[in-house]
Amino acid sequence: MESCSSLRGFCVTVKPGLLKSVGVSFGTHSSWRRKRAFFQVSAISFQKFIQFALNETKRQTHLVPSPLQVKFNTVNSMDGKTELQMLSFQASKIRLLRSLSIETEAMQVLDFAAFPEPEFDVPIFCANFFATTNTNIMVLDLNPLHDVISRADYKERYYKSLMSLGLKYSELLPWGGKLTGESLKFFSPIVIWTRFTPSQDKYEVLYSAFMDYYEAWLGLINRAVAETDASQIMCNREAQHRYLTWRAEKDPGHGVLKKFIGETMAKDVLRNFLFNGIDELGSRTFLDYFPEYRREDGTINEKRSVMGKSFENRPWDTKGNFIGDHSK
Repeated sequence: MESCSSLRGFCVTVKPGLLKSVGVSFGTHSSWRRKRAFFQVSAISFQKFIQFALNETKRQTHLVPSPLQVKFNTVNSMDGKTELQMLSFQASKIRLLRSLSIETEAMQVLDFAAFPEPEFDVPIFCANFFATTNTNIMVLDLNPLHDVISRADYKERYYKSLMSLGLKYSELLPWGGKLTGESLKFFSPIVIWTRFTPSQDKYEVLYSAFMDYYEAWLGLINRAVAETDASQIMCNREAQHRYLTWRAEKDPGHGVLKKFIGETMAKDVLRNFLFNGIDELGSRTFLDYFPEYRREDGTINEKRSVMGKSFENRPWDTKGNFIGDHSK
């Protein structure tokens, strides 16, 4: 046995055709003029990424809509000009597979993730893409459920066979600059964290990376054997709850959501949709997990980093070993 160390409030109608069997129709009601402007932001629509993931998952397992889909599906921005699309599914080994996408003439956002059931310690698939006319900020990873720095057995089991994949795309999509020490705890040695100016070639590489990483994740979840030891299942639950608690509080997408739908609804989407499970998988609070963020008055420090340490370059070597002395 391995040791363990560690929107409410709004309801919208599902549009006809949003869920088509398990597949999804991603037709747009936008005008040709809007499509043309949007194409200038991204040569590849992120809807293509979502459709690939759903099709591949559906091909390998029985994927069904999540109960969350009734409440979290489509919502308009406060100014009525932008539509936020949310999709959510589940399967026998997948607690939640969900996506949130935003498309405007000047910006495109995708937040896509897949979480395993607590009986499995498989990593969490994570794709966070933010594209504008000037720059693109992308994170793609199989986020480790357990610490890959202190848990060599976990790193060996899930990442050793994937290092060649990570090295391939880390060369094509170079490290994007400083990453805080706190955030690094939730990334794996194969993480793709990159920035680039918009180009057709880069989008093709990103789409290829997304497909390869997602297929790798599906392989892991398909081969995974359910844990039967109650203490290990509890360990997995706590690890996923800790991850969700961190992301819901410190996710950089909070500001984008707040801009479109306001603070109250943004927090609701973060806690109850994007990082759903906080209320179901555990009862510990953010400050229970991360006491270093506690202010003197007992509130949470809003800074993303309190360590004062960041990593300018990729902090893992080609074998996936952590090289923390490269931090700045």
